[in-house]
Amino acid sequence: MELAFYLCGLVAVLTTLRVITHTNPVHALLYLIISLLAIAGVFFSLGAYFAGALEIIVYAGAIMVLFVFVVMMLNLGKSVQDQESRWLQPSLWIGPGLISLLLLLVMVYAIMSVNDQGIDGTMIDAKAVGISLFGPYVLAVELASMLLLAGLVVAFHIGREDRHGEILSNRVSDAATAKSKEERA
Repeated sequence: MELAFYLCGLVAVLTTLRVITHTNPVHALLYLIISLLAIAGVFFSLGAYFAGALEIIVYAGAIMVLFVFVVMMLNLGKSVQDQESRWLQPSLWIGPGLISLLLLLVMVYAIMSVNDQGIDGTMIDAKAVGISLFGPYVLAVELASMLLLAGLVVAFHIGREDRHGEILSNRVSDAATAKSKEERA
């Protein structure tokens, strides 16, 4: 299980670095999903199966769907679509594919090598987590949901265009797109 822990940790660190250094937001989100799955693998290798399952369901599932929705709602324009079509060549998927395959193999190894002898302590079920989240921590849950909603609204307003064609963001690609639209008209 130590090997699974270290491999998942390595995958999480490498993919998180790719999230930070990648310039395309869609590709950065894909690397973030792989990073979150690797963190779930770390939880599984430590024997925290419930925390690993929550990591997959909540973060790699729900939160990432929200992030992808925001990025797609921003509609980054034709120049980004042209750039993505050049980047979507099969030779460029080798790196992320190998990292995902390594993560899958580590997770399968971690799940297959589970034994019940090393698990002791109190079991926390989903009902206890729900009671905790909506009991003493209900304010924190509501604040987190309001923060996510505020982030969604801010991201929408930063990336939208004005009705008169004025770009409200400071991205170079948006300015180039607006300039080419003006030249065509």
